[in-house]
Amino acid sequence: MKKLVTTCALGALLATTASADFARVELGGGMWQQTPKGYATRTDGDGALSLNGTYTSSEKEATDTYAWILIKHPLPIIPNLRLEYVTVSDEGKTSGKVGGLPFDIPASAAAPTTIDMTQYDVIPYYNILDNTFWITLDLGLDIKVIESDVNVGTTTYTTGIISTTFPGYSSKDTTAIPLLYARGRVEIPATNIGIEADVKAITDGTNTMYDVRAKVDYTLGFIPVIQPAIEVGYRIQKLKIDDGTDAQVDLDYSGVYAGLMLRF
Repeated sequence: MKKLVTTCALGALLATTASADFARVELGGGMWQQTPKGYATRTDGDGALSLNGTYTSSEKEATDTYAWILIKHPLPIIPNLRLEYVTVSDEGKTSGKVGGLPFDIPASAAAPTTIDMTQYDVIPYYNILDNTFWITLDLGLDIKVIESDVNVGTTTYTTGIISTTFPGYSSKDTTAIPLLYARGRVEIPATNIGIEADVKAITDGTNTMYDVRAKVDYTLGFIPVIQPAIEVGYRIQKLKIDDGTDAQVDLDYSGVYAGLMLRF
């Protein structure tokens, strides 16, 4: 046990020493053109969807915004910090019982539904490699806070000779999810081009959530203090839940993104 503690302490010391080189700030923002896919089925009536039925995405392409900032400092032990923001929107159809209301919407008259999510990522991380032989490696923990706003529209359906109008329903929910975080970057020697990928993920083998990005960026190096850059990449968010009884969710949002960056 003592040997294990000593080993972990040495590993932490090496990690914090690696992250204590110099201070740096990077930030960026742009647009993410994503296409949602999938469905969500619930039978417990709780949470953001709050339904005893099924939501199915219409798979309509949407353009959402994102922003991020990376703060690296020379203080040992204290992790560096990365903050991220992104909006995710989707349109689809909902059938079944919604929000505990006394309506059972048939699939043939499924109600139009919009889901708007605002995501905030708080990522403390350690800089294991910092442009060492043109390679950067960061490891950390992501706390992803998701604010969901679900709006189910009105619809009219007929049961026998009785016509029923569902009046609509809306629900807001906030959830925090811990994820593991890893980021790798390679600078192409003798160019201003960088290739980068990062992963935020958690799984127990049955339920999985991940947020993966891969990009290429080009830095305009003619300004010495503040260096502007452009970035182009591809992003995938995936949520898959199968608890065997109450919920089955298989949703993903994927597409190209592009934006501007500043390095200090």
